[in-house]
Amino acid sequence: EKKRTRAQILRAIPTFLTVTGLYAQNGQKPAYLNPDLPAQHRAEDLVRRMTVEEKVTQLVNQSRAIPRLNVPDYDWWSEASHGVATKGTTEFPNPVGLAATFDEDAIHRMAVVIGTEGRIKHVQGMRDGHSDIFEGLDFWAPNINIFRDPRWGRGQETFGEDPFLTARMGVAFVTGMQGDDPKYYRVISTPKHFAVHSGPEPSRHKDDIKVSKHDQLDTYLPAFRATVTEGRAGSVMCAYNSINGQPACVNEFLLQDQLRAKWNFQGYVVSDCEAVIN
Repeated sequence: EKKRTRAQILRAIPTFLTVTGLYAQNGQKPAYLNPDLPAQHRAEDLVRRMTVEEKVTQLVNQSRAIPRLNVPDYDWWSEASHGVATKGTTEFPNPVGLAATFDEDAIHRMAVVIGTEGRIKHVQGMRDGHSDIFEGLDFWAPNINIFRDPRWGRGQETFGEDPFLTARMGVAFVTGMQGDDPKYYRVISTPKHFAVHSGPEPSRHKDDIKVSKHDQLDTYLPAFRATVTEGRAGSVMCAYNSINGQPACVNEFLLQDQLRAKWNFQGYVVSDCEAVIN
């Protein structure tokens, strides 16, 4: 324990000197280090101070530390579709089984437990001086894709084939994980995979799904809309596949027309693993 403590102190010295230098420039605390300011204002101030190279290092799930700005490294990748996917946590049944309960309150209470245990894992990681996979505060869950194709290998991650049930389960999950504090998230929930993501398994990373606007609005989008407009999900994950000729991660109808404009989504969009280059 003494060795670890010394190592942590040594790692902190450059950051301390850098931050001291920031204060020394004008005697005032930089806006992004002031917790009394709105989060949006703090984020804008921080990004303004970054170089292009530093901004690029933040666009991967293992975002790099920026010592001169007191920004630590951070691993964004955490899974929690039926419990935080790491040792020492509670594991619940697969979501397709959870949906069979038809019990929104039970799903909500389960998600409170998941979010609480996720927060604990984060605090433990911070205490030990690292940020590894499954130690972050944002979780790639729930999976609210509509399970229509039995050839898809991830159907067990979903709440099934019914848009209404999936929406109700999704909202209960998101609100349970994120909590109801008006200022602070317990953790951030990330409904996925936006959208029309399904089988067949061998080609799901690169398929171009042809689907009518009616079917999108009536079948594939209601659960996403509910988790954003009702559940206030802080994040959304775009899918690997394309929809009607446009990749999901740059799909104008999904990301601009629906998510940002119609649903007034104010959070951030993350891609699935390497979805941007598929």
